[in-house]
Amino acid sequence: MVSAAVLHLWVLAWLASVLAADRPEKPKNLSCIAVQESDTISSNIKCQWEAVGHQTEAVPTNYTLFIRQTGDKIYTASILGPVNKTTVDLNLFPHHMELEIWVVAQNELGKEESEHLIKLANCFVKTKPPSVAVISEAVFPTSLVMSWNSSIDKSYLETIYEIRFCPLGSQKWFYVPLADTSRYIQSFRLQNLQPDTVYVTQVRCKYNNNNKHCGYWSDWSSNVTERTPEDLPKSKPDVWIITSEEGLNKRQIEFICKDPEFSNGRIRRFNITIEKQKDSIRNGTWEIIPVNRSLTDGSSSKKQITPLKTITLDDEESVTVYVTAINSVGASPQAKLIISRKTREPPAVEKTEVQSHNGQLFLSWKPPNRTVSEYVVEWVSDGERNWQRENGKTNYTAIKGDLKQFVQYRISVYPIYGKLVGKPVLERAYFEQGVPSQGPIVNLSGDPGCYTAKLEWDEIPLIKRRGFITNYTIYYRSGTETRGITVPANTTSYTLTSLSRNTKYDIWIKASTIRGSVNGSNHSFTTLKYAPGEIEGIVVGVSLGFLFVVLMTMLLCFCKKDVIKDNFWPQIPNPGDSTIGNWSPDYPLKAEAPRENCLSGISVLNVDVCDAKCVFEEDKASLPLKKDKYLSEEHSSGIGGSSCMSSPRQSVSDSDEGGDMADTTASTIQYSSVVASSGYKGQNPSSLPQQSIFSRSESTQPLLDCEENHDTMVQEGSRQCFLRQPCFTHNAGNENATDSNDFNPLEMEQQEVLDFCPLEEDTEHTAPADCQSDDWIPAPVSSYMPQLGGYRPQ
Repeated sequence: MVSAAVLHLWVLAWLASVLAADRPEKPKNLSCIAVQESDTISSNIKCQWEAVGHQTEAVPTNYTLFIRQTGDKIYTASILGPVNKTTVDLNLFPHHMELEIWVVAQNELGKEESEHLIKLANCFVKTKPPSVAVISEAVFPTSLVMSWNSSIDKSYLETIYEIRFCPLGSQKWFYVPLADTSRYIQSFRLQNLQPDTVYVTQVRCKYNNNNKHCGYWSDWSSNVTERTPEDLPKSKPDVWIITSEEGLNKRQIEFICKDPEFSNGRIRRFNITIEKQKDSIRNGTWEIIPVNRSLTDGSSSKKQITPLKTITLDDEESVTVYVTAINSVGASPQAKLIISRKTREPPAVEKTEVQSHNGQLFLSWKPPNRTVSEYVVEWVSDGERNWQRENGKTNYTAIKGDLKQFVQYRISVYPIYGKLVGKPVLERAYFEQGVPSQGPIVNLSGDPGCYTAKLEWDEIPLIKRRGFITNYTIYYRSGTETRGITVPANTTSYTLTSLSRNTKYDIWIKASTIRGSVNGSNHSFTTLKYAPGEIEGIVVGVSLGFLFVVLMTMLLCFCKKDVIKDNFWPQIPNPGDSTIGNWSPDYPLKAEAPRENCLSGISVLNVDVCDAKCVFEEDKASLPLKKDKYLSEEHSSGIGGSSCMSSPRQSVSDSDEGGDMADTTASTIQYSSVVASSGYKGQNPSSLPQQSIFSRSESTQPLLDCEENHDTMVQEGSRQCFLRQPCFTHNAGNENATDSNDFNPLEMEQQEVLDFCPLEEDTEHTAPADCQSDDWIPAPVSSYMPQLGGYRPQ
């Protein structure tokens, strides 16, 4: 039961695969070939066809190739699909015999047979290419003679040939018509070639049969090159000019020339003659410009440019140049070019535009209003110059030169009126732009300031620019802060502002094109802490201020010189002008009213000069000590001073005891008296001229009782006048020693105490009754006034 079930399943699967398969279809496109081996044709014929229809693994299709030779001899070869080619060995290739070839496709569902190929055996042959040789003939500069040898003997099969040729370096082949080579030949002459041109030639062959579909072409033979002979140049040399300024109202004209388009040989020299417009007759003098070139120079598609001659021409001069090219055969036709006066140059074209498109550089322009015979389109880059000529009726062209990427070209369009050169129009263009290969190098122009810095940079060299610069971006950084400023492409300097004092900055510049950007090198600088002249300004300002203060001080001193003089050098009144100097006891003066500048409240002592008891013993004991004091101190006298009291001096007792100034002032009694110069005891004051002197004393001796009593009689605020009667103790040693002009405080202390009697103002000087004695003498008026507020310095 199991075996029956498996068998049943297998049968069902087979039926399904059979039902899925198709009958084989007729094979198509059957072809066979027999190639040449050595000198004969191989006996193996290779055939292939196109299998048609669906094939499955369950129902494979088998193919069988049949070749029937004359005499019903059949050769077969079977293969299993899906392979569609096979080889049949005929033992010997049957030249000049007919062969019948077909394919049979067969599977379990049926079989199909292809169409039968019935041809001569030579129609299935592919021979080797022939060996070729080329010969040039000097008398035929426009032709080459080709010859070749067939690769198989003519007895086996007769072949026909096909020829092609092209100039060296060209990719365009020229074919000789088959009608000229449709027979068995072994040589051929190529005609209408260019003289002095290298050509490449090739030949191939196949079985010669009128049936075009019979036989296979052999491969092309290897390249064979040959140069055609030279001939006379058939075209004019291409003369052009390079113009530049040469001083005032002068031009420098350089004539350059390309070889003629059809030079027909290597140009050996140029002949040139230049005529000025004022010359009515051509002088016919030719200047020879030799040319040294190798044979290989002519093989280049780029025409050689030869400099001919350079002249200097005034702007008002016009010249005509004639040029011919000479090769080994002869001279070319003349080329003519007219250089007009600069002020009368014909008009230029208008609205030129350059565009790069599809790997070419196109130039368009608007023609002028005059008739133009032709246009010259010139392009210059990196010292290389080239030009091409265009028809006068066109306004659009493509640059035909070998243009380079990332190179800037200066393209000019010259209209030519007859032979007269018009004004050019210049355009700059790139065949293809890129990113600059170098950034700008930035530097500082001068020293930076406190808040500004001027930057300068050079344009990127043209060869490294690789495109049109669209803009520059200036970057400057201090610390972590970076700022950028974009400037136009025609800018080469810029001043940075709003910088910080004493700050280091890093700067660089980015140059941009339409293809990208590149950064230049970094440069660092530090702004100034002080602006130029700022320190000098501060110094000058301080100096001017100091000078102003000095000048104002001097001006103030000048204006206040009297006040300063009074403070530093007080004016000492002339004693001769004092009323004291004119007073005497005999002529008492009327008391003057107190002045504003005199001290008031002076205490006046009334001392009884007749009472010897007024002098105490301790006072006499203190005289030697006070004498030393007075000798050491500066002599202070009221004489010569003002009527006000002089500044107080510190007494010896005060100095020794270290008392305060207030104590000194309280214990020191200052007073002045007028003493007669001859007032010694025993002298009669009335018998001698009474010449009074002003004496002053500073003493720390306590007042006598009588002096204190009399002091209570002083009236404050009023001027007091006193009469003084000195009673002198007789001293023989000092009797004649006193001079009216010499004053000694010690002697004053040694004088007996005087008794002053107060008088009322505006009364005559009379002695009081209780003070009168037999020897009474009227005393001069004392100038000492009571001090109420203490002593004031002069």
